Amino acid sequence: MALRIATYNIHRCVGCDGVEAPGRIAAVLQDINADVTALQEVAFDTSGPVNILADLARSMGAQAIAGPTLLDKKGHYGNAILSRIAPDGVDRLDISVPGREPRGALAVKFRLNGSSIRIVTSHLGLRPAERRYQIRRLLPLLDDQNAAVTILLGDFNEWLLWGRTLRWVNRRFGGGLPAPATFPSRRPLLALDRIWVAPADRLISLHHHRHVSAAVASDHLPLVAQVAV
Repeated sequence: MALRIATYNIHRCVGCDGVEAPGRIAAVLQDINADVTALQEVAFDTSGPVNILADLARSMGAQAIAGPTLLDKKGHYGNAILSRIAPDGVDRLDISVPGREPRGALAVKFRLNGSSIRIVTSHLGLRPAERRYQIRRLLPLLDDQNAAVTILLGDFNEWLLWGRTLRWVNRRFGGGLPAPATFPSRRPLLALDRIWVAPADRLISLHHHRHVSAAVASDHLPLVAQVAV
């Protein structure tokens, strides 16, 4: 069978027009119809009457796995996973660099048809030194010898194709995987959002979701993969 996997930086649900509209993000997610979706820049309030993360999960018929990295005036902010598959285990890792915006990673294990699937997601920092430190923290999370399929995805903020973070990850996954541009959403030029799959032959397809609604809902386009399990 095949799993539909996606990663999407939703930019606090603020679109390219400056309007905060969670309903637009929900519509894009429903259009993608992924089994597992990694989200970045998610702002949600667990104590107020409106919890955007819970609402997005409900709209997808999915479970929300939160990975907040900071608490601000609007509540929690950070990463999340929306999954239609019950997780078999969840680990949260702080990969923050002192003096910089807090960053974290989610490592989730799923069991499907007797096979173990390892998914790791994160949103790396803006400075090269940050990203090098953070990717060194992430790579050991991928060394699960019991996993039949390992997936690393998220917003890696790597502008340079020859950046060390990409070289290290490509070496771990064997390289050669496609990298569709996802940023900026209205005219994508940069492949900031990535999905890596190991073994590489489990990747069936990989594309950015360039629907007219996705071009406005956030400053990033979603990246979608079909993965054989």
